Amino acid sequence: FFRQVDVIEGCRLPVLRKNQENEDEWPLAEILSVKEIPGRKLYYVHYIDFNKRLDEWVTPERLDMKKLQFPKKEAKTPTKNGLPGSRPSSPEREVPQAQQKCLPTKTSISDFQVLQQQVQPPTITVRLCFDFLSPLFKFSQNGTARRPMPNQPGRKRKQPPNCGGTDEDSQDSSDGIPSAPRMTGSLVSDRSHDDIVTRMKNIDCIELGRHRLKPWYFSPYPQELTTLPILYLCEFCLKYLKSLKCLQRHLTKCNLRHPPGNEIYRKGTISFFEIDGRKNKTYSQNLCLLAKCFLDHKTLYYDTDPFLFYVMTEYDSKGFHIVGYFSKEKESTEDYNVACILTLPPYQRRGYGKLLIEFSYELSKVEGKTGTPEKPLSDLGLLSYRSYWSQTILEILMDLKPDNGERPQITINEISEITSVKKEDVISTLQYLNLINYYKGQYILTLSEDIVEGHERAMQKRHLPIDPKCLHFTPKDWSKRGKW
Repeated sequence: FFRQVDVIEGCRLPVLRKNQENEDEWPLAEILSVKEIPGRKLYYVHYIDFNKRLDEWVTPERLDMKKLQFPKKEAKTPTKNGLPGSRPSSPEREVPQAQQKCLPTKTSISDFQVLQQQVQPPTITVRLCFDFLSPLFKFSQNGTARRPMPNQPGRKRKQPPNCGGTDEDSQDSSDGIPSAPRMTGSLVSDRSHDDIVTRMKNIDCIELGRHRLKPWYFSPYPQELTTLPILYLCEFCLKYLKSLKCLQRHLTKCNLRHPPGNEIYRKGTISFFEIDGRKNKTYSQNLCLLAKCFLDHKTLYYDTDPFLFYVMTEYDSKGFHIVGYFSKEKESTEDYNVACILTLPPYQRRGYGKLLIEFSYELSKVEGKTGTPEKPLSDLGLLSYRSYWSQTILEILMDLKPDNGERPQITINEISEITSVKKEDVISTLQYLNLINYYKGQYILTLSEDIVEGHERAMQKRHLPIDPKCLHFTPKDWSKRGKW
């Protein structure tokens, strides 16, 4: 039974949805839009404290009208010049800039403070011990022995359907390393101030080669294409077309069977292509439009000139099929080696996300630099990076050998130089794993048996390591070039 009241944009009320265990739940949701179709109304809802990729159109039967909350009235607030002003309680409906398109720019790091914790200078030396081999070396509560590493709080959660990926992918979320952030929540900054149109998915379905993809977020494709039931993309040049007939006609003329640019890596069926955003502007912009369907935490624009794109492909008899990509600035003053990173949904949870991350650090090694991804990362990206950092650092620690009977020693600087992972990320990972401790004037890394066993299980899952011998890459000094 529904009361005869108008549910308007900005209203909040519980909405019925299926959770990951396929059980009914009634989370609080905000009405972002209302539309009428013959015979009924539909409501576009955003579930409060859930990731935007779960937003959807729902029927009136799924609304709990008994707990309907109307938007608060506008509260008058003073403006800079002292005159009264008003601030709406729900986002204003503004028409977005018609041709705003995409490429990653600098963003706030307030939601990624875990990586910015630097409790000690990065030149500290740590000694390594295995607490299951040397139980007397643990710290106790009185400071003479170390207590065992506590279990990380929070149970592991299944992912929403079709939501693995990194922006990156998270197939190793249960690899013995502390569990992932809440997969149904959003770790990125509050986007409620965004234009109401850009908060809603505008593409229903994308056909890319043999795959059909359901976008997670808004992407600024031309408005006339957003009303189509299916948007067709050429999987080799990424040109968007309005119908299957147009796509078939395009394929008779498109001579590409791989991304434009230079192939700089090939092993087995996996290849990487380096694409200059200035030389291949159209492809780069089309790639960004596609990526924006699955990335919500980046702002994207027309200008692709300052960026390089590294596209990972899988080869078969028909050509090189795009699996994922990452972009990076040609010149980064903050040592970013990744701006955006994405594994397309059909290829997620298969190890490709870690492969993209590992490849970005292999490029940094060739360049002789340490690198870090641009912040903030998405929830899935954070999960994949944490897992990669943990596995990479643990691999180094477990390979250390005793020196003249003494426990092995290594510095944070040495770990950073070996892995090309920035020192701040090394420190934050050691803190995240709860491995680093201070005892009698020195830092000690204590590896528990659970950590070691979990790491060994995780490494057995990684069947796609990057082979540096297959990389043919010569870095350019962009600072000395008059033009990109």
